[in-house]
Amino acid sequence: MALRLIALLGAGVLALAGAASGREAAAWKRGAALPVPRSEVAAATFGNELVVAGGFLADGRSSRRVDAYSPARNRWRRLPDLPAAVNHAMAASDGRRLYVVGGYGAPRRASVFSGGRWRGLPALPEPRAAAGAAIVGRTLYVIGGVAEGGLAQTSLAFDLETRRWTRVPGPKPREHLGVSALGGRIYAVAGRESGTNFDDFQAYLPDRRRWVSLPHVPETRGGTDSASVGPLLVSAGSESAAGTSAAVYAFDVRSRRWRRLPDLPTPRHGLGVLGFGGRVYVIGGGPTPGLSVSGANEYLRLR
Repeated sequence: MALRLIALLGAGVLALAGAASGREAAAWKRGAALPVPRSEVAAATFGNELVVAGGFLADGRSSRRVDAYSPARNRWRRLPDLPAAVNHAMAASDGRRLYVVGGYGAPRRASVFSGGRWRGLPALPEPRAAAGAAIVGRTLYVIGGVAEGGLAQTSLAFDLETRRWTRVPGPKPREHLGVSALGGRIYAVAGRESGTNFDDFQAYLPDRRRWVSLPHVPETRGGTDSASVGPLLVSAGSESAAGTSAAVYAFDVRSRRWRRLPDLPTPRHGLGVLGFGGRVYVIGGGPTPGLSVSGANEYLRLR
């Protein structure tokens, strides 16, 4: 009987240790801080680095600064400045080239970074800011955001080969949303209008030129961003009158279900959310509603 009790106690200890180990494996960790704290940034995965461009500085000025983070080295390096100081701009990369478009301060400007320098691209057909950007195939899409006169009603598509802009259907009009590409589709996550946060979740099918509705995000959110990690689409960041949200959610495109991930250690809005190497990284952003900045760089391993 005593031996059996000892065995049961031992098994219990091992189970607790395993649970603790699982929690530790799923815990957020901190990387090297963004060299210059800022919010309302543009962010994209570029090769083996994570790039943060532009944004608000603590004094409210817009920045031209571009920083690249190496997860392998846990180090930042500075890239050449943007052609113009912007906030609420959008960024995307095809792996070889980095694109930054729109934003307050240069709402029709489009630039590409390759070969160590920035080059200008044909201007956007209309202003865009507080939108999202993603690349599918040879096309760069700019989704949602603010256009001239109010919320954008259509999306913009830039052919990376012909270098021409066209208009394509847009999702439910909203700004400060998350936009990501996964499996040949583009996903528009949450967003807001006039301070009201939404939980809408839609996917764009480029071949059919139409949007489809998906299960709503578990929490209404604006000032958010999203990223793909394997089959998961991760949504992090939000602000409201109640404050900033620590909640992080993942949508599995296979099961078509949302689940909650561990909360962010540093709740923020206007941040960059990026997927790389089986991890999701959350960089920069404002820890309190309105103008605030952070250099926080936190990541969570998902696979």
